[in-house]
Amino acid sequence: MSPFTQFWVVLGTVLCLMELFLPTAFVESTLGVSAFVVALLSLIVPQFSLQVLLWMILSLIFIFLLRRFAPKQTPYTLVESTEARTITAIEPGQTGRVIYEGNSWQARCEDDRLAIAVDQPVVVLRRKGNTLFVLPESELTA
Repeated sequence: MSPFTQFWVVLGTVLCLMELFLPTAFVESTLGVSAFVVALLSLIVPQFSLQVLLWMILSLIFIFLLRRFAPKQTPYTLVESTEARTITAIEPGQTGRVIYEGNSWQARCEDDRLAIAVDQPVVVLRRKGNTLFVLPESELTA
């Protein structure tokens, strides 16, 4: 086994092991797999500079394929028009607190002219940061 082949095998092993300890959404492991492929090709291509070029090209191809075929993870978002209940009064243009999905959230009324009393059912319209924007259920049914 040539020193270049050994180098690519060691590099591939290190990159794949790094994925176990520092997860990078399989980027390190794709680089490692590319290094293993180059280790095989190093038996045919003796020039180290061409091997490095092959490794970079294969890495880009594998990362592109990984991104294309891996399932997309979507961040958690609030489901629109869900119910909550006020635990403090929400004065016009001010914030208050609501219980939403079992947790206390800071909330504002979507309409700055409305006040919402304590223990009233509200509908969550959207979220901005940690603040929910709500409307009383009575306003939606009226």
